[in-house]
Amino acid sequence: MKISRVFLLLAMLIAAGNSWAQEDWEKKFEQLGQELPTPNSYRTGSGAPGEAYWQQRADYKINVSIDDKTQVLTGSETITYHNNSPHPLRYLWVQLDQNVRAKDNLSDQTKNSSIRDSTAAKFFASNVNAIDYDGGFKIKSVKDASGKDLPHMINRTMMRVDLATPLKTGENFTFSIDWSYNIYDRMLIGGRGGYEYFPSDDNYAYTCAQWYPRMAVYDDYEGWQNKQFIGRGEFALTFGNFEVNITVPSDHIVAATGTLENAKEVLTKDQYDRLQKAKSTYDAPVFIVTEKEAREKEKSKSSKTATWQFKADMVRDFAFASSRKYIWDAQAVKLPTATPLAMSFYPKEGNPLWERESTKAIKNTLEVYSERTFDYPYPVAISVNAANQGMEYPMICFNYGRPDAKGNYSDRVRDGNISVIVHEVGHNYFPMIVNSDERQWTWMDEGLNTFLEKETKRERYPELDLVWGTPKGVVSYMKGDKKYIRPIMTNSEQIMQFGPNAYGKPAAALTVLREVVMGPELFDASFKEYANRWKFKHPKPADFFRTMEDASAVDLDWFWRGWFYGIDNVDVSVDEVKWYRMRNEEGDIENKGRTVAGGNMTAGGSDATGLDNPEPFSLTETSDRFYGEFMNRVDDKAIMAKLADKNFYQIKFTNQGGLVTPLIIEFTFKDGTKQTEKIPAEIWRMNEKEVTKVFYFDKEVASVALDPEELTGDTNLKDNVFPRDDMMSKFDSFRATADANANVEIAGTWSFVADTPQGETKGELIFDGKKGKYKGTLTTDMGSYDLRDITLSGNVLKFTFDVDGGGQTIAINSEAIVDGDRYKGKMNIQSMGSFEIVGMKQ
Repeated sequence: MKISRVFLLLAMLIAAGNSWAQEDWEKKFEQLGQELPTPNSYRTGSGAPGEAYWQQRADYKINVSIDDKTQVLTGSETITYHNNSPHPLRYLWVQLDQNVRAKDNLSDQTKNSSIRDSTAAKFFASNVNAIDYDGGFKIKSVKDASGKDLPHMINRTMMRVDLATPLKTGENFTFSIDWSYNIYDRMLIGGRGGYEYFPSDDNYAYTCAQWYPRMAVYDDYEGWQNKQFIGRGEFALTFGNFEVNITVPSDHIVAATGTLENAKEVLTKDQYDRLQKAKSTYDAPVFIVTEKEAREKEKSKSSKTATWQFKADMVRDFAFASSRKYIWDAQAVKLPTATPLAMSFYPKEGNPLWERESTKAIKNTLEVYSERTFDYPYPVAISVNAANQGMEYPMICFNYGRPDAKGNYSDRVRDGNISVIVHEVGHNYFPMIVNSDERQWTWMDEGLNTFLEKETKRERYPELDLVWGTPKGVVSYMKGDKKYIRPIMTNSEQIMQFGPNAYGKPAAALTVLREVVMGPELFDASFKEYANRWKFKHPKPADFFRTMEDASAVDLDWFWRGWFYGIDNVDVSVDEVKWYRMRNEEGDIENKGRTVAGGNMTAGGSDATGLDNPEPFSLTETSDRFYGEFMNRVDDKAIMAKLADKNFYQIKFTNQGGLVTPLIIEFTFKDGTKQTEKIPAEIWRMNEKEVTKVFYFDKEVASVALDPEELTGDTNLKDNVFPRDDMMSKFDSFRATADANANVEIAGTWSFVADTPQGETKGELIFDGKKGKYKGTLTTDMGSYDLRDITLSGNVLKFTFDVDGGGQTIAINSEAIVDGDRYKGKMNIQSMGSFEIVGMKQ
């Protein structure tokens, strides 16, 4: 296309007006083409599976038993592996996840540890691997279908099984493995499975996960996914059908993946009849095992065994729970195309919280997630109570949340319990059905699921804390020290600040995408398209990114680049607002005889009351030279007349945080009314640092606010308003300095608020004793922690406490300045950075 000289000159002038240093260009709007894998016949450029897409399949027949006296699990499995790939396979890889706790495991060998005075013995023993536990699978045999030993090699958490002849395309191979392992005490070791011991009645509750050797994934993307299991990057698994026989004490109740095939044999007649009734009861749970019956079982232990038979089709994994302590309730859930059974299993220690909330939360989750993705395809969805746990498997999950010994619980405990149930039940969709590779990409299941968890709570539990997983909820994290932040697109084992990175930030990003960038209608349709394209398949990040664009016609490369591949944060400043009005022919722009002065409200200006005086400007008639070859003309006078009485506002925005974002601008007029303007993020495409935009209205503007509802995750709201508001709280105005000679006293109870990566955390600090000999505790709704290393030097207070970060002790050091009945300072969280803490004496 040729451009006339006149318009080329105009274009050059406009470009000159928008010019900025080329070296400042960070390519924030460049396409992601080079970062994404090349489309092919397996995975298309649209994000859909290609015509040649394939995936493997592994079917299991398993017999497993638990010895309730020795806590040993023994199993025997027959695996039939189907090679649907176009490649011959000379060996198979099997995952041995229990070996993550074997002697000299990679997790213990590579984790950091240090010595700190006054560390809790439990944490210290874990840090230096001083807990007596003989962990790992004891592989007894690996045989082919004829009973012949198969050559195999174990490399930590992976076992290679060599085949006598290559397994060709379309063929299957059947082999068997016998094994056992010592079930571990989760109170001591943590982890996703294990047992919980109840000293008061001398009983156990077993939650069995990663309990059998499982096939690794072989796919088109990287061949065998045999990356070692270190403990945090979770699982990549192959779909298949399961037949599992579970032998336990005859007085146990078993919850498991799949359908119970022999209910009449393992249940009493009353229990069986109640279970049948539950399948057609939609308004409230039916108790299959009542609390009274469960309490009776606790008093004696059967010496007999019973075998529970389960069958599950098209699942990627199998988990189960077993205990004589379990209460069991169930309720049918009516979906458009299915009627799954929502079921909860819990000891009496979970009541009354669990009988009120668990099955209801399952029902709410299935209904909302099904509406946003696809109808839940499995026959059951189960929530099992397990102390301090939140872990998901197909059709079953293990969840924390209990009242105190008197049956009382706070709103925070209820919130946590409902949230974890919604989250873990929601994992049935991501990754159990939309089967992403958790070992590589935690965010693909945790981030998407946290987003839908938040949406479920927003729709069904508006009274709960709805900040987590929102843009507002990740502000503290995103504005933190960048050396402790890594992109969402980081492998699971290298992520810093795991929760905010893999859960909170991706969920917040999707919220921005839905509410600000795309709009609910486009987003929901695109998200549902992704879910349906990839249900019962193995998607990768590019498949998600490409599908969201393909189904919406919205270019989102800038969004993925900024939110998922970068660590910048949103911080846009309203630097300058100028008010203009057109001159009239007499030079009085308001026809009031008023002298016109320049109206300029800037960040550093003295005009703190508003825009009182507009700056005049003129429009001129358009010269013929600007029309080029066009013969017709615009009506300049009509344009001038139309705009004569308008108020024009020129606003300069600067990108302080680096992450480009749409602009949501709220204008408050002098009559008190408001109007919101939304500008797409593409306004930054020519200048990523600074943009200017003109708006005009009939009314006069009193103030301007950027992102007033905190929808974009802007990390500094103080520079979002004009005129600048006094947004400082009473703690922000706290200006005390360190004084070594100050005479202050801290004994007593102090409230505190900490601005942590997980959001605002509130609680109490209690100090006992006198200066130099203080003891103390820090308490939140999530627990109490003993303080150590408490010092008070003048008015400078220092203290430390330890928390359990998934088997690793995390030391949190605080330093604050005390001024009378207030204090303010920083909380330094290991590997996360510093965060503000403020407090007041009670």
